[in-house]
Amino acid sequence: MDKLKILVVDDESRMRKLVRDFLVKSNYEVLEAEDGAAALDVFFETDDIDLVILDVMMPRMDGWQVCKEIRAYSKVPIIMLTAKSDERDELLGFELGVDEYISKPFSPKILVARVEAILRRTSQVSADTLLEAGGIRIDKAAHSVTVDGQPVELSYKEFELLSYFMENKGIALSREKILNSVWNYDYFGDARTIDTHVKKLRSKMGEKGDLIKTIWGMGYKFEVE
Repeated sequence: MDKLKILVVDDESRMRKLVRDFLVKSNYEVLEAEDGAAALDVFFETDDIDLVILDVMMPRMDGWQVCKEIRAYSKVPIIMLTAKSDERDELLGFELGVDEYISKPFSPKILVARVEAILRRTSQVSADTLLEAGGIRIDKAAHSVTVDGQPVELSYKEFELLSYFMENKGIALSREKILNSVWNYDYFGDARTIDTHVKKLRSKMGEKGDLIKTIWGMGYKFEVE
């Protein structure tokens, strides 16, 4: 089996080496870029990158811009690294379609664990998994969503979230339960992470966004009348 490819983007060579060494030990193939512009060159020249680890503060082009450029063409999972711990940055990252967000300094082992969790979820979808309800159809194998027959473009995390809602149709889900199930690790942010994703997901679903009901003081429920 071919090794999964991970693109590591950081202007600090020591940081790239640290991350690369841990990923290589875990049997991943690692590509590197020292700034945002170089990252895009590598990304678009390599058509089978499985995950991107992206620093925010870089010369020539910052991580936010790189994320926007990649998201215009691809749903590849993106992990953002930042020296800042400002929650506004975190929320901006999720708005742009970032899948995980890790503040420096961090444990390389934790980073690898999060990489593995994301790639496990993306590689374990079964070929015959279809979800349908209320005019919404999810094909997990093709990673596609249609609403009343029309394709809807969702980020990786939005896709995971909608799948989880539909798999638990009619069940009230707390924010904590959603974080544990969809983010799949002990997340130390706050509930606004989920609220940001739900808001964006609803807007992309148009009128069908109303099927995701808010349960005040608790969380959400996907309900088809």
